[in-house]
Amino acid sequence: MSAEKEVLLDVKDLQVTFGNGKKSFEAVHGVNFQVYKGETFGLVGESGSGKTTIGRAIMRIYPVSGGEIIYKGKRISGKISKQLDKQMIQEIQMIFQDPMASLNERAKVDYIVSEGLLNTHKHMKKEERMERVHQALADVGLLPEFASRFPHEFSGGQRQRIGIARALIMEPSFIIADEPISALDVSIRAQVLNLLAKLQKERGLTYLFIAHDLSVMRFISDRIAVIEHGKIVELAPTEKLFEHPLHPYTQALLSAIPTPNPDVEKNKKVLVYDESVHDYSVDKPSWIEIEPEHYILANKKEEEEYRKTLEQHS
Repeated sequence: MSAEKEVLLDVKDLQVTFGNGKKSFEAVHGVNFQVYKGETFGLVGESGSGKTTIGRAIMRIYPVSGGEIIYKGKRISGKISKQLDKQMIQEIQMIFQDPMASLNERAKVDYIVSEGLLNTHKHMKKEERMERVHQALADVGLLPEFASRFPHEFSGGQRQRIGIARALIMEPSFIIADEPISALDVSIRAQVLNLLAKLQKERGLTYLFIAHDLSVMRFISDRIAVIEHGKIVELAPTEKLFEHPLHPYTQALLSAIPTPNPDVEKNKKVLVYDESVHDYSVDKPSWIEIEPEHYILANKKEEEEYRKTLEQHS
């Protein structure tokens, strides 16, 4: 941890298991990372890699089966006091992947956006609540009159903005954005990303940005953690990860990014990740800082190979 950076969220040896006994499935295994105040921390991986599960475990939607989650120095995983639970509901919010499925089709926008206030500020007057709803909608570029409409009356981009407004009205300090643009058209994606960046700058927000698209991650993230089958295999500042990807899985993800040049795209070689390249039967892997702020999951033999690769680049 850098002395200049304040750790807002600290995830330690996180494990999330679904089911019981022989039918149990460990979706997240031994995950460690820290999120610094004011940054955008990217969590990237294929579908089913466990990235959304981590986000929902932080939100306390999924129970933790091992390890702990520390927020502002307080443990928020497992059983916590009602007072701390209420505080976390206000301070940590989530923007969900599907802007249609995450909004109540039978409710009007004013109720959807203000639902959090109805639960945490029960004595707030209706006039004040509606004023905050209109302000939240304005903050995401929507008109106040939209408050009286239903979700199906909006486009995908507008629905996602409603989801963002629902999170912002609680005045959180930390937002988990779970693939917030994957269901949107390309032209709308840039608008939502620019909106998130603008809000972060204005409000000093901290983001955990979850996605499977590394090109998007490069645009918005300060640091990126690559997750594969429930384990983080590499973590580094964004540009360092793109310049010197070391883990084969990271290299495979980067090779799959489309390029705008047809000639380059035609001759590009997409790498296929093969888990069998890792022999962990005897030499077990550990979490290693291979260079300053660049971490990787590797055994001793792999560590030597990765260090040689870095020396060749330097």
